[in-house]
Amino acid sequence: MARWLLKSEPFKYSWDRMVADGTTHWDGVRNHQASNNLKAMKVGDRAFFYHSNEGLEVVGVVEIAREYYPDPSDEAGRFGMVDVRALMPVKTPVTLKTMKTDPLLQNMALVRQSRLSVCPVSDDEWAHVCALAGIEA
Repeated sequence: MARWLLKSEPFKYSWDRMVADGTTHWDGVRNHQASNNLKAMKVGDRAFFYHSNEGLEVVGVVEIAREYYPDPSDEAGRFGMVDVRALMPVKTPVTLKTMKTDPLLQNMALVRQSRLSVCPVSDDEWAHVCALAGIEA
């Protein structure tokens, strides 16, 4: 099972809305590297739900519910999306500041490529962020 981090601006789509919706599609990705990460996702993979721009923190965990398929909002047909399902909130949000200063997370894609909206997360990074968040890995 692979692990990921998905960024969302809370004023556009917040964790609270994700929980209320239960399942949603993750669309609008127009960066090729982020799109390739979406393509690599498999049903059952888990991802951190990260509030970007406001908060700058991991606030929940989602599960991939449907693998990559065409994004109808992309008229050129080059990009796709996945569906995600809300699993759980974190007990303690993990901030970008915390992740940037933690020696165990220095190689995390979020830290190295802060503008990438869909990032891979290694098993060790996943376990460490879960511990910081007060949830079981």
